Amino acid sequence: MSIEIFMPALSPTMEKGTLAKWLVKEGDTVESGDVIAEIETDKATMEVESIDDGTVAKILVAEGTDDVPVGQIIAVLAEDGEEVGDVDVSAAPAASPAPVAEAPKALDTPAPTTPVAAPAAAPAPSTGDRVKASPLAKRIAKQAGLDIATVAGTGPHGRIIKRDVEAAMAAPPAAVPAATATTPVTPAAVAEAPTYGPHDDIPFREERLSGMRKTIAKRLTESKTTVPHFYLTIECEMDKLMVQRKELNNRLADEGVKLSVNDFIIRATALALKKVPAANVQFAGDKMYWYERADISVAVAVDGGLVTPVVRSADNKGLADISRDVKELATKARDGKLMPEDYAGGTFSISNLGMYGIKEFGAVINPPQGAIMAVGVGEQRPVVKDGALAVATVMSCTLSCDHRAIDGAVGAEFLAAFKGYIEDPITMLL
Repeated sequence: MSIEIFMPALSPTMEKGTLAKWLVKEGDTVESGDVIAEIETDKATMEVESIDDGTVAKILVAEGTDDVPVGQIIAVLAEDGEEVGDVDVSAAPAASPAPVAEAPKALDTPAPTTPVAAPAAAPAPSTGDRVKASPLAKRIAKQAGLDIATVAGTGPHGRIIKRDVEAAMAAPPAAVPAATATTPVTPAAVAEAPTYGPHDDIPFREERLSGMRKTIAKRLTESKTTVPHFYLTIECEMDKLMVQRKELNNRLADEGVKLSVNDFIIRATALALKKVPAANVQFAGDKMYWYERADISVAVAVDGGLVTPVVRSADNKGLADISRDVKELATKARDGKLMPEDYAGGTFSISNLGMYGIKEFGAVINPPQGAIMAVGVGEQRPVVKDGALAVATVMSCTLSCDHRAIDGAVGAEFLAAFKGYIEDPITMLL
């Protein structure tokens, strides 16, 4: 009996993935535990192992295919003693190459002088509420006030392309219902960002979005359009911290540990959340979750995007342990080897751009978390001490809060606690 291989769920929230690469071909013999494919999720590229012994009878999803649903059959194995040719794959979907984007065309291309009647065809194929159409076709239809869902597509797999929209525009008005003020607008249509074509006179290259970049776009658009952000900024003097860091690094040199300023920031954040638990929360519709542990998500830049591995129980770890965790997670993130348990969850996020010389910025909340803190560069600035002008190393930190879960006073209380730990770092060791 043949063995079906399904698209695995590589994280608790994964619904689709990109089949990045096959490491076997039809006719190859595999054993349980052999790596057979690489799957690209929104966070990393992960390996898929065979769970049975057998011979690869049929690969049903070609490498490079996007948005393969979890649970879809991607290949079939023939068991030992079973002929590959005897395996029945007629009920399974055939392999299909990765979709090729339609070449962009100029908007000012003249329409045909002779109207072309739209062919009698089934309505445009759609996935959920989305119609399959090229970006250029969508743009022309939108500018013309034409409901693209009523246009019959003649492109590959029924896709609506430019000539279909032009033909529909040239058809008699009765045959092409135009959008009116009474046309109902769905929430999905409001939330969908407009798609723009490239400028015709500027050289460009086209690059397909990775799963990571698609997820970033989706989640952060959701965050900025559905989460009411407000921002609070505080300045922290760091001179005592820099002295303390130097002393601790001298003591830890034999252990191979070198503390960074970011390690102190993570520790101070976790302790401030413990001191102000009302900031360690999540909005959940008709209820709120108050977390009793500070799991800190740390933004790490990687090729093609951003990931947020989590330092678990940062409020119960010392600086040396936090430093080890951060270095290990950052290495795994840059190598694309983060596992779901490395990035799932997190109760609060930190984004530090100080190493790039950024003085101050406001970060976008990482839903469903209730807050994120943006950390700027520590630099020498003039300050007033005891009525006299002096120079101190100062760092600006901006807290972005979900106002549904965190009020201004709570955010201010959290920042005051954080500032206290940063400016008197010995208190982190108590």
